[in-house]
Amino acid sequence: MSTTQSERLRELLEPLVTSQGLDLEEIAVDSVGRKRVLRVVVDSDTGADLDRIADVSRALSARLDETDAMGEGEYTLEVGTPGAERLLTEHRHYVRATGRLVKFQLAEGGELVARILTVDGDGVDVEVPGVKGRKPTARRLAFGDIARARVQVEFNRKDDTSHKKEEEA
Repeated sequence: MSTTQSERLRELLEPLVTSQGLDLEEIAVDSVGRKRVLRVVVDSDTGADLDRIADVSRALSARLDETDAMGEGEYTLEVGTPGAERLLTEHRHYVRATGRLVKFQLAEGGELVARILTVDGDGVDVEVPGVKGRKPTARRLAFGDIARARVQVEFNRKDDTSHKKEEEA
């Protein structure tokens, strides 16, 4: 997909996604055999349930049908949310990952796996899990110190009820 087509698609679709209360995270056009697939990834601070995804999918489909943004050939539109192990690239991604375990690739080299506690304009406060019975430690990471960050899937995490109580208050 050319940069100009990507930019045109973003300019065309982003206002519709925003009007549905969602953020347009990613647009990709892939060729699958003779067919093309337009993948649109959306998200919000509160998440995107199936009804919201269906609504935005219908709106995007109608808009695309009105234009020639995808050209003459057939294509399939797929609208979804970021995967479980999403890459954190925007400030809002870090905010949405608060409370989650993240693998950080550090700009100075090395990596760190830690839970995001808070996020501000300059960086993140994290909790590094303790090893072999040691207590967790707090650490501050400036955004400039982070080369890459990806949410990690946790299968055996015990629910943190203190975080839930703060949200309800």
